[in-house]
Amino acid sequence: MSLRTERGLSQYKAAEDLGVSQARLSHYENGLREPKLDFVVRACDYYGVSADYMLGRSYDGHRAFKDLVGRLRELSAEADRLIKEVR
Repeated sequence: MSLRTERGLSQYKAAEDLGVSQARLSHYENGLREPKLDFVVRACDYYGVSADYMLGRSYDGHRAFKDLVGRLRELSAEADRLIKEVR
């Protein structure tokens, strides 16, 4: 599953956000064209993953990001609980 579809983004919206045409993004996603480095960097920042993950060299970057988000949610819930307890 692609990062774009995982996040519920249309190809048009992602292309607009990334500064490329929808057709070009489609070509990148389907392996018909190779993106330049500047696009890879923008896409990594946009999706919050490492370049290794984006290039299929590692799956750790994405997993680590999901783990971090999960941990932050737990901490937020704990902080809310503690604030209510103090009040």
